[in-house]
Amino acid sequence: MDTWVRPIRRGWVVRGEVPGPDVDEFAEPDAVVTALASPGAAGDTLLAVQHPARTPAALARGLDMAAALPSARAALARIRARHYRSVAGFVAPYRISGPDGVAVGVLCLVDVRELTAGGSHVRHTEEVYPHVVAERAAVLAGLGTATSAALLVPSSGGEALTAAVEAACAGLGLPDVSTVDQSGRRHELWVVPSGTLQARLVGAASAADLLVADGNHRVAAAARTGSLLALVTGGPRLRIGAIHRVLTGTGLTSDALAAAWRGVGLEVSEVVDGTPPAVSGSVVVLARPSFLRVVLPPADELTIDHAVVERLLLGEALGVDLDGPHVQPLPAGRPAPADADAMVQLAPVEFSTVLKVHAAGQRMPRKATYFTPKPRGGLILAEI
Repeated sequence: MDTWVRPIRRGWVVRGEVPGPDVDEFAEPDAVVTALASPGAAGDTLLAVQHPARTPAALARGLDMAAALPSARAALARIRARHYRSVAGFVAPYRISGPDGVAVGVLCLVDVRELTAGGSHVRHTEEVYPHVVAERAAVLAGLGTATSAALLVPSSGGEALTAAVEAACAGLGLPDVSTVDQSGRRHELWVVPSGTLQARLVGAASAADLLVADGNHRVAAAARTGSLLALVTGGPRLRIGAIHRVLTGTGLTSDALAAAWRGVGLEVSEVVDGTPPAVSGSVVVLARPSFLRVVLPPADELTIDHAVVERLLLGEALGVDLDGPHVQPLPAGRPAPADADAMVQLAPVEFSTVLKVHAAGQRMPRKATYFTPKPRGGLILAEI
């Protein structure tokens, strides 16, 4: 089968629940450390395998990534033996349904070897943090196994992919895996071996170029090994949530923020309602002692609010290092850290804007879109 979307040559399908804490891929390092130190993380867990240098044992011994990886490889082998069954040459139709949308797609391998050369059928939608890519690449290469999937969407023709997967699921009977995550989403998947149905699903998943909806860092890391574990989906009801920016450790009050932003020519006003904006063009800032609304300068249709906020509000006006410890992304609906000085709330990016940026050959800023629902990590492991 000569295509850039391929079956999983050798993989493992979970036989019950994924061992260990269920931590979102978006979690900050300190949240992972906390989860790994919890009673629910005792014994071998997939989260410890994914973050070998953040386990209590590694931290106590001062191990770096290279030194922690041998223990992670041994733990992964034990986890596979206890909690997974081995399967060869398969793809997996996958259905996610929950309070934040519905997605059906194909879990498979995608060739990303040409990504850095510009000839790949997979296109980044956002810029990435180099240190995160380096860490993920080290874990992926050290384990030789992908433990979580990126979320890819077709640049066109998503309805045909959805129809093909829904027809496959309807004809396959009960799923091989059915589980509910901590957010109430149900995840179901079916194992499809080589044959006519598999060829039909691979063809539907590779009918158009793919955009990275979730997992830009995983895609960049996988480009160093060649293959990416991915859920290719056209919806039917994917949602894009906002990702805000949190300032910590700056000591800035709302009065200082307002003065700095007015100093670069922005219109700033105090507001009582701290509800995030529904449409682009302004931000609502939760700070002390007052909430602020900042009107952003006019921009073309390819310049999203996140770029203006990072360049103008944070970089130029405040002099904050965007790669430093004082700026953190935060998906909408999640509480800000207790030590936050301010949260700059942005409107969600429209999917039509994502497509326009892609068509123009550009990328959006890092952590600008939060697509849901996402595949659950650990349901399938894939040899890379």
